[in-house]
Amino acid sequence: MTHQPPNTNSSPPTNTTPPAPRITPQRIAVPLPKKKPIATYAIMAVTVMIYFLQIGTEYLFKIDLPAALGMKVNELIARGQIWRLITPVFLHGSVLHIGFNMYALYLFGPGLERYYGKLKFAALYFISGFGGNVFSMMFSTMPSLGSSTAIFGLIGAQGVFIHHNRKMLGSNATRALTSLISVAVINLIIGMSPNIDNWGHIGGLLGGTLFAWYAGPLLSLEGIYLDIHISNHRQNSEVWLTALALIAFFVILAAGALFLQGK
Repeated sequence: MTHQPPNTNSSPPTNTTPPAPRITPQRIAVPLPKKKPIATYAIMAVTVMIYFLQIGTEYLFKIDLPAALGMKVNELIARGQIWRLITPVFLHGSVLHIGFNMYALYLFGPGLERYYGKLKFAALYFISGFGGNVFSMMFSTMPSLGSSTAIFGLIGAQGVFIHHNRKMLGSNATRALTSLISVAVINLIIGMSPNIDNWGHIGGLLGGTLFAWYAGPLLSLEGIYLDIHISNHRQNSEVWLTALALIAFFVILAAGALFLQGK
């Protein structure tokens, strides 16, 4: 019997299974809500027109008539002129004053209004301004005017928006929130100047933060591939109940302050 030597040139069996296809991750563009910032621009337009009216009456009559009729003056509020707890948001003392506040409104307003909608954004703005003027009346005897009470409310609302929607906003949320807190703290420190009504800023910040916490947008991504959209899970009933509750809260504070001042 003869033994055949092994065939050293034989090749291993080939695998006929095709390789799995490589899946390449894809980025999908999610459209943002397409809402024009009507309320923001309307507030800016009215505020600027009133400032021109301030300049005009001061030139013609040697008195800033809108400021005389609308700025926060505790004694006049105590006599029943309660509109002075909201009208100061439309009044300013100089070009620099209105310029800074309108620039801040231009920065924060459109982005917030895109998710809030015009009516809810207007509620946020004026509740913040109202809360700021109530705090100013409670803790400061000096007359004051300016929309910075409402602007600080927008800063607080922006911070809450970032916090509540941080998962959807991704890694940029923490950095944006830190920057925003820094801006608020720096402005509050600057507001310690004797000529600045910092109590109004604090009240506005509180009003805007509370409104945004209980009534601000709660966003999530919904849908299927190539048809993903942003949804807001905040109910309208929550928004308007929060607005009423905050108005009642600041009205009670204002009534209590007036009662104590009248003693």
